[in-house]
Amino acid sequence: MMLLRDRREMTVQLRRYEVEAGGMERLVNWFPTIAAVRDHYGFTIEAAYADNENSEFVWIVSYPGNVEAFESAVAEYNDSPERAAAFDGFDSPVAKMHLSYVDKAL
Repeated sequence: MMLLRDRREMTVQLRRYEVEAGGMERLVNWFPTIAAVRDHYGFTIEAAYADNENSEFVWIVSYPGNVEAFESAVAEYNDSPERAAAFDGFDSPVAKMHLSYVDKAL
C-alpha cells in the first residue's frame, strides 16, 4: 500500500505514443494488461488518456524514488516474464514513443 508520505519522492514519466490509424481501440483494450504488470513491479499508473483527435495515447507512470530508482525498476520490468507474456501475440499499433520525466507544476 502506498502511503501519502511515500509519494513525496516520486519520479514521474510522461509517455506519449503516436498510434497508427485504426489502432487506438486495440491499444486501449490491451493497456490494462500491461498496467497490471507495471503495478506488480511497483509502478503507479497516474492517468491514461486516448487522444483520438491527434491519434495519441498519453499516460503518466510514477515510481518511488529518484530517476535512477525508476530506471532500475524499468530494467527489471523490461526483462520480466510477465511483461513478455503481456506482449506475446499483441500487435502493437504504437508508431512512435515520446518519453520524458516531468515535475509537478501545481
